[in-house]
Amino acid sequence: MSETTSILIENATIISDDIQKGSLLIVDNKIEEIGNNLSGSDADKVIDATDKIVMPGLINTHSHVAMTLLRSVGDDEDLQAWLNDFIWPREAKLNDELVYVGSKLAMAEMIKTGTTMFNDMYFYMDQTAKAVDESGMRALLGYGMIDLSDEDKRKSELNITKKFIKDHHNAANGRINVAVAPHAPYTCSEELLVESKKIADNNNLKLHIHVSETKSEVDDLKKEKGMTPFEYLDNIGLLSSDTIAAHGVWTTDSEIKLLSDRGVSISHNPSSNMKLASGIAPVSKYIDNDVNVSIGTDGVSSNNNLDMFSEMKTTALLQKVDTLNPKTVPAKDAYMMATVNGAKALGVNSGEIKVGKLADIILVDTRVPHLTPLRDPLSSVVYSALGSDVDTVICDGQILMENKELTTINEQEAIDDCIEASKELD
Repeated sequence: MSETTSILIENATIISDDIQKGSLLIVDNKIEEIGNNLSGSDADKVIDATDKIVMPGLINTHSHVAMTLLRSVGDDEDLQAWLNDFIWPREAKLNDELVYVGSKLAMAEMIKTGTTMFNDMYFYMDQTAKAVDESGMRALLGYGMIDLSDEDKRKSELNITKKFIKDHHNAANGRINVAVAPHAPYTCSEELLVESKKIADNNNLKLHIHVSETKSEVDDLKKEKGMTPFEYLDNIGLLSSDTIAAHGVWTTDSEIKLLSDRGVSISHNPSSNMKLASGIAPVSKYIDNDVNVSIGTDGVSSNNNLDMFSEMKTTALLQKVDTLNPKTVPAKDAYMMATVNGAKALGVNSGEIKVGKLADIILVDTRVPHLTPLRDPLSSVVYSALGSDVDTVICDGQILMENKELTTINEQEAIDDCIEASKELD
């Protein structure tokens, strides 16, 4: 990885609170200065950003990155058939090496499409942490716990989580943090959920969980508990400003108020929800009720890529057609979900181009046909840009990609390794 300690980005179109032309100085891992007359004479590295947009690195708030190994597995199935018949049987074959290879490929894909931080829940997470460390990315990682009300399994899952926290929280110069990650109310016993919250509180950690992804999940829990999923989780004390709830598709108006009151962050996964026909999350209602909504890709077998530019656009368009109102989720709202709101959800000092923020920054090449003419840079980022337009990626003040070339990952090696590894799961 580059040892650069200061980087000057010149002649850029900068998306901050407003759109401005100017330069940006990074010192170590923070944004030091933004202005029009910055001198590059003392900088270790100078980047000419003419015809480029400078914006925060995108933040993917719900993923299972090692599922790159399962890309295109179980296409065109509903969630339960997809899980039971296609995904879980293959996941039973996973091991350390496979998860490392799958994670490394995912990080190559994320960096190339402008994501600098992700929130992940999966298995063999030591290997994902190893790949994050090597890649230079930032991540919130959690071991996905499932006990299916088996007491021995519950104890084992909790012990794995405790060890993962001890080994990896605040690792890689602070780029890796750990979340407590019970999979979902329908796969975790009440005892596991309650103990998860205790561990999170005792260690000042985030709690990451799937909630209300499908109508059948909600109906089943109402029959079993007499409550909706978020009512149930609140009843046992799981909802707080440290809770990141993935999906939130089938929430009631009273639940939305509850989420607002508790400060819960929702990770909206539009492509995954559409592909699995899970439904359309009430994102516009969340926004109207001041619920913090961010964006996630989910795993690639229900997406099928990790391109957050695609997710931003899909988020905006899906809400417009659902509400039949073109003003619903304007470009700025979708942009905020992928940047500022994601940083808030994951508790990281990034997501904005401002002095004092972490230097997690991407440069987007606008000298391409589909971004011409560039009338409104922010709107163009949401509605016109593609992940492949990302030219340069900086995370924690280090260059992870320059001129579309990865600097921390051997791209072809990652591709070749994943092709071979995936054969073990077929």
